[in-house]
Amino acid sequence: MKKLSFLLFCFWCVSAVYAQQAKYVFFFIGDGMGVNQVQGTELYLGELNGKIGITPLDFTEFPFATTSSTYSATNGVTDSAAGGTALATGKKTKNRVIGMEKDQQTPIKSIAMWAKEKGCRVGIATSVSVDHATPAAFYAHNPDRGNYYQIGKDLFLAGFDFYAGSDFLDPDNHGQSESLYTLAPQNGYTIARGYDDFVTKCDQADKLILFQTEEASKAYRDAIPYAIDRQKGDLALSEITSAAIRFLSKDLSKGFFLMVEGGKIDWACHSNDAATAFREVADLNESIRQALQFYENHPNETLIVISADHETGGLVLGTGEYALNLQALQYQRVSETAFTSILNDLRRQTGNHVTWEQAAEALKTNFGFWDEVKLNEAQEKRLREVFDRTFNGKKVEMEKSEYAQDEPLAAEAVRVLNEIALVGWVSGGHSAGYVPVFAIGAGAGFFQGRMDNTEIPARIAEAAQYK
Repeated sequence: MKKLSFLLFCFWCVSAVYAQQAKYVFFFIGDGMGVNQVQGTELYLGELNGKIGITPLDFTEFPFATTSSTYSATNGVTDSAAGGTALATGKKTKNRVIGMEKDQQTPIKSIAMWAKEKGCRVGIATSVSVDHATPAAFYAHNPDRGNYYQIGKDLFLAGFDFYAGSDFLDPDNHGQSESLYTLAPQNGYTIARGYDDFVTKCDQADKLILFQTEEASKAYRDAIPYAIDRQKGDLALSEITSAAIRFLSKDLSKGFFLMVEGGKIDWACHSNDAATAFREVADLNESIRQALQFYENHPNETLIVISADHETGGLVLGTGEYALNLQALQYQRVSETAFTSILNDLRRQTGNHVTWEQAAEALKTNFGFWDEVKLNEAQEKRLREVFDRTFNGKKVEMEKSEYAQDEPLAAEAVRVLNEIALVGWVSGGHSAGYVPVFAIGAGAGFFQGRMDNTEIPARIAEAAQYK
């Protein structure tokens, strides 16, 4: 009898999860975040806590978890445009296409647009530029993800309440068109620069776009800094998420839909930079905590869903020794890209006459080599050979990944540390590996069983009764 009562209680709980309408919807997308990016982060945190095993992230403890496939309409391996479009619209499309059918002509409405049509407030936020592929898939329609100016104009046409990211990538169409900064107020948008400026302008703005400071954009407009590189005053994804929640909560009676992208997980994985990637996943978790705080106050009306557009890099946890040494990654103190900047500064300071002793000191400071992280003879020889080849006063050929051009010595240092951590990578591109799906709250029970990425927005829409 007790067993039957327990089963009936479980059935009641699941039924309640299905039946309750989701008034407040959070959709977090970890760009490039496959199952091993998540598991690797948890195992890394576990090793930092002195154990073999995981230290769970908040979102991996959600009551519903499954996996999703990610192939596009034309490719077994998707890009972020097609992957983002599938997550936004429930339709597969051709790689590079934003918010359109694979004919590159027929626009498709996104779940964010469905929410707006129902009367909900809507926000789109990311750690990269607001016109990048994944956020753009929720508000834009374009045959090519690289048409940043036209995508930026679509942001105004969609008319959502809140947008956030590092900046616009091409605000004036290479100097050929009216600036998007000028068009913003004409379309009813207030632009805030940095979190403090947001706080000042939030209450008076009807619609708002949050960017990093102008100073930060002058240095690098493509994205906010990696979590591993963040300095005081830099805009963080958790601040962006907090700002979005605050702005969308100005009228809770309408309900809201908020998409937040952790865009630089993908960038770190393109560079095969495990230490940076794991910190980006942990940083996305910090943003999800903002949503969980909201959920705790509105548990019967809030749905939180986490997934990814694709996996990047073909990350492998373990390289044959039946062991991991992920704790070694803690001694990497900057991203591969930031270490490239450090080496560039050394070149400038010395008139491009950097000594091995100076380079070795930089490696020691930023990767822990020779002190916390011991190198074998072959690993030290590899670093020295790359140094001798590239710091000889001649023009150096940079190592290119999808979003970076890095010093060969920076790339080799990351490869050596990955090797020591017993982490491997298949490529510098995307893979077709499964991505995780996690859900909690009203309607979370819809997220069970093997899924395709196109089913995720459809199930969110069902939970929120958008259609």
